Amino acid sequence: MTFEEIISKLKGQFGESIITSVDEMASPKAIMIDSGNLLKVMKYLHSSEGLYFDSLSCITGLDNGAESNSMEVIYNLYSIPYNHHLMVKVIVNRENPSIDSLESVWKTADWQEREVYDLLGILFNNHPDLRRILLPADWEGHPLRKDYEHQEYYRGIKVAE
Repeated sequence: MTFEEIISKLKGQFGESIITSVDEMASPKAIMIDSGNLLKVMKYLHSSEGLYFDSLSCITGLDNGAESNSMEVIYNLYSIPYNHHLMVKVIVNRENPSIDSLESVWKTADWQEREVYDLLGILFNNHPDLRRILLPADWEGHPLRKDYEHQEYYRGIKVAE
């Protein structure tokens, strides 16, 4: 299925406004959707004949900085039987970043969402076990945020810069 056909199926199912922007230069090609539509769109992409994105390859978080007051959550999807790829992006508010968990759709989202939470502080609503995965539980802050301030000491040990 081509990128254009995927867009057509989504618009046919959810209406013309479901996709807020398209990036055909991205690799894989990307669509932007409103964060409030994430769960229903992803369930559709996962379970619909001809689409069947059975693999959530990666979840990435991106801090756009204080000027934009936004962060992005970027999902890379792959359909093993149909051999097609899609990137889905959503924007979340930087001051209170939260979005629905996709762990109920793809079990691999469990650890991937925990990583994004750990490094950027984005909360995943209804995640079954949202806690740090890379850093100690008592670590202060989220290191990939642009406003992150490095701790000078952690448990009495000087932190390398």
